[in-house]
Amino acid sequence: MRSAIVDGVIDVNALLRETASHANGATIVFVGTVRDVNDGRPVSGMEYTAYRGMAERELAAIVAEAAERFATSDIVVEHRIGVLALGEASVAIVVGHPHRGAAYDASRYLIEQLKQRVPIWKLEQYLDGTREWVGPTRAGGEEQGAGSPGRAGSEERGAGSPGRAGSEERGATSPGRAGGEEQGATSPGRAGSEERGTPA
Repeated sequence: MRSAIVDGVIDVNALLRETASHANGATIVFVGTVRDVNDGRPVSGMEYTAYRGMAERELAAIVAEAAERFATSDIVVEHRIGVLALGEASVAIVVGHPHRGAAYDASRYLIEQLKQRVPIWKLEQYLDGTREWVGPTRAGGEEQGAGSPGRAGSEERGAGSPGRAGSEERGATSPGRAGGEEQGATSPGRAGSEERGTPA
């Protein structure tokens, strides 16, 4: 059982070797990659940034929860930060389990909780030369208009930026906020968050 925020290329085969066990009847691999279109706009690449220490702690907590909930310790999750080209893997999740149903469920749980709770932002880079920050969001929602780390303002359809005192309460909360909807990333100033109702 392991999780990490990494700077280099994710080696999925290494993750598979790490979770291999003769006790497992199923191994599920999820790989999230940089796609070439976002909201109908052509994308040239992506840059991910994170509150690294906080992101690592929250990701480790999510993996521990999944291990307990789905009764398997054969879980590895890596999320990459930095500049990524089209087609490169930003996140990889590998789950081994004796039964395929539980393996699928654990993998889905991990990616949805990661999206809700881990403070990772992505900077969409478009072919027209513009760039737009997209931040942590609740499961099932499109990551549109989230605030950027370090920006004074953000699009009014998503999370507040770490530098803002307030924002639309539909995504990640900013470090300067005492409260807000519990459905985004927790901020450095908050003690915790609720699951499912609690991050490119």
